[in-house]
Amino acid sequence: MAKLSANYEAVFIIDPRKNEEDTAALVEKFKTLCESNATQVEVDEWGKRHLAYPIEDQTEGHYVRMTFTAAPAFPAELDRIFRITDGILRSIIVCLDE
Repeated sequence: MAKLSANYEAVFIIDPRKNEEDTAALVEKFKTLCESNATQVEVDEWGKRHLAYPIEDQTEGHYVRMTFTAAPAFPAELDRIFRITDGILRSIIVCLDE
């Protein structure tokens, strides 16, 4: 039987060249998107951290971790939006139930 919902964790890295207002706007955009499509949304901003390897000539990035419960179709859409959003260096979404 297919799952109706599952617990997910998404971590994304925002380009450090963005100013504080743009960074806050991106975090709020994804928080609002999750709140409208998922439940039990928690956002944890880790702030600027050193990257393991340079991405687009950057050695730092602003890390954000979100956990949420959603239907299986939503993480695919969230991943698509991460990929087309300017200012997102990297993102990953993991199902915590597996």
